[in-house]
Amino acid sequence: MAEQTQEKEPVITPVRVVVALCLIAPFVAMLWVSSYAKVEPTFAGIPFFYWYQMAWVLISTLLTMVAYALWNRDVRARKARKEGASK
Repeated sequence: MAEQTQEKEPVITPVRVVVALCLIAPFVAMLWVSSYAKVEPTFAGIPFFYWYQMAWVLISTLLTMVAYALWNRDVRARKARKEGASK
């Protein structure tokens, strides 16, 4: 039997680390309550505690979009390399 040696791509890559950071950042920001449990500075009369959380809703959306785009790009690149190597 001929032994086939195929190099496997690493599971942890810089792109996947960035994807993970984009998805973890909102959780860390919201779980670190002592960083935003205050009234000042207010924004349009809204205490910091509230507008900070609402800002993270938008930030989380943007970070999730970035993570999704990076993940899709990484999957397509891996698939293209796999198909190229099998030819």
